[in-house]
Amino acid sequence: MSSIDDNLKIELDKVQKDLLMTNLDEEGKLSCLKAFKVARLIGKKPKEMSAITKSLGIKITNCELGVFGKLKFQDPNIHVYDKLKQNYMGHKTLECKVLWDEAQNSTLRTVGSTVKNSDIEVVHCQLGCFREKKGHKNGNKS
Repeated sequence: MSSIDDNLKIELDKVQKDLLMTNLDEEGKLSCLKAFKVARLIGKKPKEMSAITKSLGIKITNCELGVFGKLKFQDPNIHVYDKLKQNYMGHKTLECKVLWDEAQNSTLRTVGSTVKNSDIEVVHCQLGCFREKKGHKNGNKS
């Protein structure tokens, strides 16, 4: 997956870099949830986070919707799936933001589990990590 702004360079000052670095996991990666937190802390837009981390050699991991990373998900929720289905009008793609908004009615984990275990494709990552998911649900690349 390439980020939305592969060629965008965003400079951080020392304080901003320190805030980012203190939120990395033990593998030196930044989780999806922490990327939102760091964006707020350093005064940047969430959609800039992919370009920022890429320029520093840091990977964003553990997408809360299951697009990438190693988070464990539970079984899908049919009621959440039916509600999401009303939003995609036959093309089976939903923007990340729509899914996060839906999580306000349940939980992000429930929405993520439902998406991960369904035919719904997530598009337009709010962190700028991707516009469209490439490959298949089972991890094969196209």
